[in-house]
Amino acid sequence: MTIKRVGFVATRLAGTDGVSLETEKWRTVLERLGYTCYAFAGEVDSDPQRAMVVPLAHFEDPEVAAVQAELFGSWRRDRSVSDRVHRIRESLVTALYTFIERFDLDLLIPENALAIPMHIPLGLALTQVIAETGLPVVGHHHDFSWERDRFRINACGDYLHGAFPPDSPSIRHVVINSYASEQLSHRMGLSNTVIPNVWDFERPVGPADRAWQLRKELGFGEDDTLVLQPTRVVARKWIERAIEIVRDLGIPRLVISHAVGDEGQSYAERLQRHADSLGVELVDVSHMIGVNGNGVRPYTLDDAYQAADLVTFTSGFEGFGNAFVEAVYHRRPIVVNRYSVYVADIEPKGFDVIAIDGFADADDIARIKAVLSDARGRERMTQKNFELGRRHFSYDVLANRLSQRIGSFER
Repeated sequence: MTIKRVGFVATRLAGTDGVSLETEKWRTVLERLGYTCYAFAGEVDSDPQRAMVVPLAHFEDPEVAAVQAELFGSWRRDRSVSDRVHRIRESLVTALYTFIERFDLDLLIPENALAIPMHIPLGLALTQVIAETGLPVVGHHHDFSWERDRFRINACGDYLHGAFPPDSPSIRHVVINSYASEQLSHRMGLSNTVIPNVWDFERPVGPADRAWQLRKELGFGEDDTLVLQPTRVVARKWIERAIEIVRDLGIPRLVISHAVGDEGQSYAERLQRHADSLGVELVDVSHMIGVNGNGVRPYTLDDAYQAADLVTFTSGFEGFGNAFVEAVYHRRPIVVNRYSVYVADIEPKGFDVIAIDGFADADDIARIKAVLSDARGRERMTQKNFELGRRHFSYDVLANRLSQRIGSFER
């Protein structure tokens, strides 16, 4: 068979969350390889002529959110909840068939929709459609249920075992790190391929005009140090460590590029109290940052990185670490906590960063200060990291590995 038309399926393909950003990279690479790509999700910010927006597919849809709340946090579910799950599933099955037929699709790429159970009915609907059509599928899995404590207590083990992810001969499973690969094989008996998150290292960095404007708008002078935390505000990002680093450096502000994530407001409130107690101002620029500068959100993530003097990436856990690769591309010095995937998949590549173990001690703070005060050494450090990033995490790497996966259907 020949594959030319590809459909991405997700709960959301919009904004600056990691799944949406990585999906856009896959779409870009596939288009360069000659494929035509389409999108199915509850929210989509790409070409509307190549998208099918189904509000019920969004994890924030009120009906879906209500069902999800019944499925997690308890060991038992009422029969009425099962009925509601399957009513939503049936609606989404119909929508998925419409999507496939409308765009005459040859291949589906579920983006995390068959991995993390943010939307149980959508995963079940996808699994049913795949079983009924035998359509080729590349399942792009970013996170799994066993990686999140909030999914441990649940009343939907049957759904998780059957659809997150499913075992089907027409699915090629792709994960983003070696630990996920081992766990998927061990827990589910599924063979898979590791394709790391990537960045377009061949794309020239844009002019710094908007970055300087962003600094000015935020009140940073030419000699002020702007420290950027380029992540969502969720507990596993350990942003309190970044706050402590800023305090120890004698810098009064920490800039955070992304909004509160999908895990509620309590962590953000705790973070604010922690910052207040240490005399650090948290500067939220999420309302100013979009994928494309467009007047409503006039700045991009590129602008935020270019405006930064130092990037903090202090996560306790990451599926991969988009922000690390982004900071490498933008040639910014990085403080990174040695989370497990970093230790296994990134650190062995030889990047020159300030690596901490859980928190920054006095030696770590001294090294950060030394890096910030040595322009020539900083240039050598960041250029070395750029070259390593281009070798290991570029679009060429993605194109080669993705071509192999899709090509396995065409042999």
